Amino acid sequence: MGEYVLVTTTEVDENMMIKKPGAINGGFFQKTDDVASQYPSVVIQVDDLKESMKKVEGAGGKIHGEPMEIPGVGLIVSFFDTEATG
Repeated sequence: MGEYVLVTTTEVDENMMIKKPGAINGGFFQKTDDVASQYPSVVIQVDDLKESMKKVEGAGGKIHGEPMEIPGVGLIVSFFDTEATG
């Protein structure tokens, strides 16, 4: 995924999901002038992305861009929460 640097802190299964509840893995993108890269990013797994996008907007959050496919993982979309200043 381009400039994304993966950080692994715990074991994953064949679906790249963590094996130990409460543990996290993650990574880093290079900071750019894009407003979305100015803030920390927390990834949340959901069962239904489109429904979750509706809930974010209904709660006052703002969807940033369109969902995109991460090969072998699934869809991802960014959003700003209700406390966003950008």
